Parts: sequence; structure tokens; C-alpha cells
Amino acid sequence: MRFLDKIFTELLEQNPDLSGFNIVLPGKRPIVFIKRILMEKGYSGFLPTFHTVEDLILEISGKQRLQGIGLWLFAFEVYSELNLLPKDDFSGFVKWFPTVLKDWDDILKFADSDSAVLEYMFDEERIKAWAQDLGEQEDMPRRKYLTFWRNMNIFLPALKQKLREKNWATSGMIHEEVKHKIESFAKETEKIFVFCGFNAFTKVEEQLVRSLLQWDSAQVFFQGDSYYVDDERQEAGKFLRDHRKWKEFNNVRDFRWIENDFQKPKNIKVYEVSGNISQTKILPGILDGIKQATPDLSDTAIVLLDENLLPATLDALSEVEILNITMGFPLRNLGFSNAVKHLFHLHKQLETKSGSYYYNDLFSILEELPNSGRDLEIITEFKSFIESRNIVYLSERLLREHLSELSYFSLFLPPADVQSFLDLIIDFCFNLKFNDLDDIQYENISHFEKSFRVIRNQLAPYRFPVKMETLEVLVNQLVNSEAIDFQGEPLQGLQVMGLLETRLLNFRNIILLSVNEGKLPLGNTQNSYLPFDVRTHFDLHTFLENDSIYAYHFYRLLQDAENVHLLFNALSSGVNTGEKSRFITQLEFEDQFHSIEHVVIENASEPMSKRPVVIEKTTAVMEQLDIWKSRVSATHLTGYLYNPLDFYLTKVLKTKEASQIEEELSVMNYGNLVHYALQIIYEGVGNEILKEQDLTFTDDQLLEVINKSIENLNHQPEFYDKGMNYIHKNVAFRAVKKVVQHDRELIESGHKLRIIALEHEFQDVDFYLDENRSDKVSFYGFIDRIDELDGTLRIIDYKTGKTRELKVSVDDKNREDFFFNDSKKQALQLCIYNYVINNLPQFAGRNVQTGIWSFAEVSKGVVPLQFAKGELQDAMVSIKNLILEILDPEIPFTEAVHEILDL
Repeated sequence: MRFLDKIFTELLEQNPDLSGFNIVLPGKRPIVFIKRILMEKGYSGFLPTFHTVEDLILEISGKQRLQGIGLWLFAFEVYSELNLLPKDDFSGFVKWFPTVLKDWDDILKFADSDSAVLEYMFDEERIKAWAQDLGEQEDMPRRKYLTFWRNMNIFLPALKQKLREKNWATSGMIHEEVKHKIESFAKETEKIFVFCGFNAFTKVEEQLVRSLLQWDSAQVFFQGDSYYVDDERQEAGKFLRDHRKWKEFNNVRDFRWIENDFQKPKNIKVYEVSGNISQTKILPGILDGIKQATPDLSDTAIVLLDENLLPATLDALSEVEILNITMGFPLRNLGFSNAVKHLFHLHKQLETKSGSYYYNDLFSILEELPNSGRDLEIITEFKSFIESRNIVYLSERLLREHLSELSYFSLFLPPADVQSFLDLIIDFCFNLKFNDLDDIQYENISHFEKSFRVIRNQLAPYRFPVKMETLEVLVNQLVNSEAIDFQGEPLQGLQVMGLLETRLLNFRNIILLSVNEGKLPLGNTQNSYLPFDVRTHFDLHTFLENDSIYAYHFYRLLQDAENVHLLFNALSSGVNTGEKSRFITQLEFEDQFHSIEHVVIENASEPMSKRPVVIEKTTAVMEQLDIWKSRVSATHLTGYLYNPLDFYLTKVLKTKEASQIEEELSVMNYGNLVHYALQIIYEGVGNEILKEQDLTFTDDQLLEVINKSIENLNHQPEFYDKGMNYIHKNVAFRAVKKVVQHDRELIESGHKLRIIALEHEFQDVDFYLDENRSDKVSFYGFIDRIDELDGTLRIIDYKTGKTRELKVSVDDKNREDFFFNDSKKQALQLCIYNYVINNLPQFAGRNVQTGIWSFAEVSKGVVPLQFAKGELQDAMVSIKNLILEILDPEIPFTEAVHEILDL
């Protein structure tokens, strides 16, 4: 590491014994590299003392830092005692306090007086300048704003006083405390401090460094480059240009170091990649090119600007033998984390709707948790039951019936209070670790167990009520800041890290992923209650200063590198605009020293093939088709017309669609609902000629029939209590009522109607495929309704959709393939029914009419099949040819691709 090497070469020249130096670093990551540098230099003395600047300031302050959940709880207790109006409970308090705390810390770190900023925030004249009329109503947004900051002017000073009484302090208060101790500390200390690699300082940090320099108790080593420091337009050099003007740097003490490394020869490549994950897929190719020049990858770093790319990156680097991962894997992205998130969501729903469990909330938890063998059996049986009954919302009674033997069933029950819930989930996490888990699962669960214990211990001294929603916020506060650290050898092999982990480190080969605007720099994403104008007025950091800090990290990383690979996702999706970072654009326009190569990488994955799937008819397929010939239904043939591949899957391979829970009644089940209701009604009227009173029903009686139909569907009655399903039930009720009314009106007008059969099953009706009657298929199926109207036998098929093309025109030109069209499937089905009825002995010689009764057009009654040209035997020729195509070994099953048209 050249910069660190240069520092310690300088220090060893000053004193061969480094034990008297106190090395102050931006972070602890470089310490291991410093030790290696000293070992390579043959240093055998005592090591210097290492500090981070935060630890040094905390030590000077003499305070105990209070942060995180402990601070939130203490602050709420102070807030509650003040009785401010409007008064929030703890759930409301934690929604705004973390942001206020961050703003307050910024004020304490950068402003001269926090009270001046707080008073300025609720100054009525300032607010009126942009809000015009405040209004007198308390619910006016501008009045709420004023009230909020007036309350903060009371609350935050009170919080500061209470914290001081206990010798506690927030991060900002520590800086405020140190501000008054720096001069005496710098004057009295006998230590020599060496500040390495800093860029931006808070005011207290700057005051500390400069005071120590004035008393000759410090040395400062900056790492900058004239490329961005000397150019006033370059935001990367903003802070170093300011530091260089310190009066402490003079003829006696130089500002070290501004170098000219950036202009040295570099190979810079910019990759425009279509897709986020696709960036990781080209890493092996880039590394292969690097290894050709330097087989050892120890001087190579992959920097991830998007931590979510870590799993895909590790997958792409599976062939790399030695790999060190500096960044942690975010805890919130792991399976157990998802289960906990879903568990909290479930309990929040129970708080609003007690005793009602949404099936998907339960499934999400059960599927994400690592389960034992017995638990898996219980879960499988439970899911099968829910799917078979199409239960969307479960009662607690039903939950107990089917999941009570689950080892962690108690987690699903409403807890007495948050403390008891924490006890339950801590015990659950502890016991879960004894299962057969992989390392990441074990760490995931262990981190959560620790977080839950911390929260329980923090909550113990306080007595105010905590809701489940608030507990979730507390857990997320801990979990979002936690990561699972990977073990590796930091001094060998390929390095994988985040941008902040690269501070003070230099690599020969740099690969940056996700160099997109919004990732580098982050842009205007500050979560703050302080407006931009207030921040600038009091010299608080804004997103502009943050952009300068990120620009420095970027250019500093590049200045010592020889090979630079910058990848960005050019695909616009979600919040990603597909825009490359403006730092890349700056390089392209301002860098006069290097030529930048641009590479466009299209999505490495092959596009989905639009060619239809083709299944050849092998011997095994033909054997199954031979079996199929003994039971052929009209729906088989219409299914083949729609998609031959579906026919192959269901009739040859015997596959079935996986059952799914319907949150909204499907078209098929809507049809079944009406169908079952009509079956119940007409089975009760007998086979005699109907009288008017046979079909006279009250609405309550018809509604009872609908409810019985729901039982036949195996659905829960609650499924139809509200929403779209309630509407579907009422539409079904009206359809049934109209069918019955239509038949009753026929009777009233003098027609004679008799029900002969409902759901009439037929089978073994032979249909010959050749003239010598040696090859045949046998039809089977169910006819929804057979009745007799004025002596005419009617074969009626119920349909949910509208009737289509029931006029048949068969002649010599189209006889062979008339039904080779999906639009004629209803006519095809009726022709087969007509053929079947004519070949059933009990109906031989009858005058037969076949037709469709559509539930979508109930008032039309039965729409009959009509032959405009030709007769039934002509139509059956086309049906025969369709069957022969299915049985033809030379004609494969070819998928039909149906395009969805925009209407």
C-alpha cells in the first residue's frame, strides 16, 4: 500500500522506535496492512498505538456515548415528562426522533450554537417568508411545523441536561464537549499523534488537529493529487484545498502530500452493462485479463457500490482460490430475516383484526423458517388443507386445529405484551440453533437472538406501553445496521469491499461495480428535517459536501491504480435510471492524460426463445395415445385445438396444474357455483312435466341454494362475505334466478317442459375412424342438462362465457378441416353430444336439439346449434380428421403461441 508505506518510511526515519506514536485513522481496516508494512521493513519494536478519530474524541470528552435504542428509550422518557402538545406515544415518537437526533448531532458538530439553529427553525418571520399566512387552525401544516419546532426548543435542551446529569452524551454532544477541552488537551498532552489519510473533518476534529499541530504534538499526512486539488472545479479536492490554507502549514511545516500520480499511464475501461446482476457475470473475464499480467490477485480490489450485489459477485468468483471479503453481508437480506419481518407483519395485522389470519402471512413465515422433519409434515398437511378448502382467512380455532403441534406454534398467537413476545422469540431462536443449519443461517439466527435480547434488556427499566409496530421499528434499527462478517486473509488474494473500506488503501487493479448516478455519488438523498437553506446558513453539511466526499474517495482510489474497470448498469428499472455516474462523465470530458475505452455489454443471458415447443410422437407417446382412444371427451379435442402442448401434458403425461388458493373467485369456479346451484334446484323437481309452482322460489330459498353450492365447492362461507367475491356471489345468485325465471315463463306461456337428466354421464360411445370399422375411439363425458320441451329432446351445455359460432356451414370445400379452429370449439362439442345422443339406445329416434345456455347471456335462453349447410355426418368428418391428426405419429405436438393483444 504505497501511501501507508510512504508514511511509515517517514516515521521510521524520524524515530526507529514507533511505540511513541499514536496513529489516528479514519477506520480500523488499514491497521492490518500497516502491520504487514512494518514486518516487511524488518521492524521489530513495539507497535504504535492506533486510534480512530471517533475514539480519540470520545476519550477526550470523558463522556459515555449513548446511542441507538438505549438513547431512544431514554429520550422518550424525557419527552413524556415534559407533557408537550400534541403528545405522541412511543410508537409515534420513534417515527420522527431518529431523524431529529441526526439533525441535532449535525447541528452540534458543525454549528456554533445549537440553540441558535433551533430558535431559527421556529422563527415565525422566517416561516412566513415562505409560508405567507400561518393560519390559526392547529391542524394547518404550517402551524404544525411551527408547533413541532417550538416543542423541539423545549425538548432537546431538556434532553441534553438529563444526559449530562448521567455523564452520557450523543455523538454531537461529545463534539460539543470536546470543543471546550481541545486547547488544554493539546497543551498538556505528551503524546505525538499522526493523522493519516483524512479528507473532511468536523469542526471539532479540525480544531483538534490544528491545535495539536500548533503545539507540535501532531503530524498530518493527507493523500491528494494535483489533478483534483489544483483544479478549483474539481469537487474531489474541495476539502484538501481548504486544509492547505491552514496557517499551521508554512515554511517550517509542509502540507503533505499532493502528488502527480493521476497522470501516470492507466488503462481505463468503462463498461455499459444491460442489467444489474449482469455486471457480475463479466467479472471472470476481467480477472482473466488481469491474471495474464499478474497471476497474484492480491493487488486487485472489486469495489461494490451496491451491497446487494455481494451474493451474485461471490457466485461469479467461485473459481477464485483466495478471496477476502471486507464488507459484510446485510443481515436484512437473509431468509430468517424475511421470516421475522413477516412475523411482525402478522402480529400487526392481529392488533387491528384480532383472531383473523391471512393465509399468505402464515405461508410466508412457514416457508422461510428452517423446519425440523416433524414440523415439515405438519406444514405440508396444513398447506394441503388450506389449498383444498381455498381458505383465505383463518380463524384462531382453525389455526389451533391444524398447527397446534408445531414446535413454534405459540409465536402465532397474540402475546399478552411485548415482553412476553420477546421471551418467546428469544427462546425460539436459541432452540433453533440446535437444528442442522448452514453457517449463514446460524449467524443470521444468532444475530437476531442477540438483537432481541438487547431490546428486552433496554426495555426492562421502562414501563410505557410498546406496540408490536414499535417493536418492529426497534428490531429493524438493530438489524439494518448489522451484517454477517466473512472470514478471510486480508493480506492475500482478491479483495472484495465497499467504497468506504478502501480508505488509505491503494490497489494496482480496481474494478468498481454499479458506478451509477444515485450510487456514486448518492445525490440529494439526505433524510433530514432541516431545509437546505438552513443547513447552508449555519454551515451544516448538505448533499453537496457529501458528493465532494464521495468524489474524493473515487479519485483517490484511481490515482494510484494502473488498471481501472468501471461498470455501470445501463438498464432502466425501478429506481435505477440507467444513468452512469457523473464522475465517469467528468473523466471522459476532463481527463487529458488517458484514453478511456468504452465497452458495451449486452445482457449475457440468451433471450427467451419464441420458437414453439415441439414434442415428437415416440413409441411411448403412441402407446399412451392408444390408451387415450378408449376415453375421448369433447373437451380433450377442444383443448388440443387451443394448444396441442397442453393436450400432451395432461393426456399423455397425465400432469395436473398445481392447486392454488383463489383470493378472488376464478371464472371456472364461478361457473361451478352456478352449475351446482342449478343442479340442486332441478334435482328437486322430479321427472314429471313441470308446473309453475315447481319453479317458484323466494330470494331466501335461492340464496340457501347458493350457500349449499358453496359447500359443494368446499369453500368457506366467509370467502364470499366482502369484496369482489361478495359481488361474484350476487352475480351467481342473479344468474340462477334468471335461469329459473326463464323456465317458469316458458311454462306460463303454455310450453311443456320436463327434466330428463342432470349431469348425465355417457361412455363407450364408439366412433369409427375408417370405413371398414376396424379403428375407433370411444366418447365419454357429462351432459349438464337433458330436458324435453314440447316433445323436442334438448341437450344443454352450460357455459360461463358467451356463445360463439354455433352456425355450422359444412360443404365440400371445408368438410375435411372445418373444426380445425379454436373459435369453433363450442359447435364441435355440441356436434359430439348430438352424435352421442343419437347413438344411445334410450334416446334413439328422438327429435334432438343441442345448444348452449350462457350464464353471461341468461335471458337469451338456450342458443341451439344450427346447420346452415351440411348435416351432422358432414361435421363428424372434420372431427374424425382432428382425431386422426392427434393419432398421427408423423405430426408432432407443437405448442400454440397465443399473443395477448392490447385492446
